[in-house]
Amino acid sequence: MSEPNSLKNAVVKEVGSQPSVQQKKHKTRWKDSRFRHLLSVLGPGVITGASDDDPSGIGTYSVAGAQFGYGTVWVSLVTYFLSAAVQEVCARIGLVTGHGLAAVIKHYFPRWLLYAVAFLLVAANTLNIGADIEAMAGSIHLVLPVVPTALAALLVVALTLALLVLMSYKTYSKYLKWVALVLFSYMIVAFLSHVDWELALKSLVLPAIKLEPAYITTLVAILGTTISPYMFFWQANMEVEEKIASSSITSTDPQMKRPRKLVLGRKAMNDMHIDINVGMFYSELIMFFIIVSTASTIFGAGAKNLGQLDLAGIAQVLRPLAGDAAYLLFTFGIVGIGLLAIPVLAGSAAYALSEMFGWEEGLYKKFHQAKGFYIAIILATLVGLGLVFIGVDPVAALYYSAVINGVVAVPLLVIIFMIGNNKKIMGDRISGKLSNTLLVITALLMGGAVAGLFLL
Repeated sequence: MSEPNSLKNAVVKEVGSQPSVQQKKHKTRWKDSRFRHLLSVLGPGVITGASDDDPSGIGTYSVAGAQFGYGTVWVSLVTYFLSAAVQEVCARIGLVTGHGLAAVIKHYFPRWLLYAVAFLLVAANTLNIGADIEAMAGSIHLVLPVVPTALAALLVVALTLALLVLMSYKTYSKYLKWVALVLFSYMIVAFLSHVDWELALKSLVLPAIKLEPAYITTLVAILGTTISPYMFFWQANMEVEEKIASSSITSTDPQMKRPRKLVLGRKAMNDMHIDINVGMFYSELIMFFIIVSTASTIFGAGAKNLGQLDLAGIAQVLRPLAGDAAYLLFTFGIVGIGLLAIPVLAGSAAYALSEMFGWEEGLYKKFHQAKGFYIAIILATLVGLGLVFIGVDPVAALYYSAVINGVVAVPLLVIIFMIGNNKKIMGDRISGKLSNTLLVITALLMGGAVAGLFLL
């Protein structure tokens, strides 16, 4: 009799040790709620990170991989930590002050400094917009030859402006977040390109720096397109937009005559950190895959000099080396991410101008509520379109706009460092030691690269 009882007890014990259906459901709901929370947290940081891999970035990384093979892969690892640190300070400035970067500079620094920064930002962004439009139009024509390049450019601009001007901010921000997924296409391209993964990962942690003009220029271009001034302005303003949308900011004041009223707790700061780190990690991961793709194909085949090829031309060079699937995904990524990047470029320029002149601004406002802001977006985009029709070389525009951004970023990083450590502006949310250290390293690295550009 004892054996059946012991067997029964063992069965009961075994059954009792298994999670109940109710426990499993609770665990599933908990995981689902955490995933939903993560999705709700992702916003400005992911959008900014994805826009960082715009056609200008894709072109710069492609040139880097084609010219130097795996020699610049290490930059993708270094810039993750640096760009995340810079974007975190910009986001914190927006969250704490309730204003964009230009408004803060206007209020606490000399006017001439703001004018110089805004002018350079608008000029670099407009050049970048033109290059992005041309890259997108060329890619559309390459895949659909029946669509002329000029018509494709007009369609791209019409769609972009319609989304920006007519769509509500809530819908618009969701659209931007999901468009970022098109960058996954470059991961697939890398796996279709027969990458030497052992060499790629070795090059990631062991830098192969060359003290020669072409390498230094490429390094400045990579840093310029990765740690770009437009990202600083966009990040700060998007944090403000998010808080306005959630009613955490309850007043608006484009002149910054009084501080905006914020409801800001630890959760808001933690959510911002998650958003920034995910966005920047995603951005640098895509950079890594683009560089190794062209390193294993174009560089590997001996075609190191891309000459005057545009991005569509680079895709054509890639086609026989990696196959039709890689070629189509490469061009698809250019068009898709361009639809995200152009609004960010035009929007960051419009924010800077609006805050400089004291105009009403914000994507959450209707056109009639912020005419100057929306007109600035439209003009920046149309001037960029005009560059396409006057025959500005797309490769030169893509590449050298990145170089210009690298030069302009250095003084801006110094300003951001000063703001982040100013208790009068930031209160008890000033930058910590790690943030300051990474920001100083970023400024020194970019400053050193720019100095090397002019000295070599």
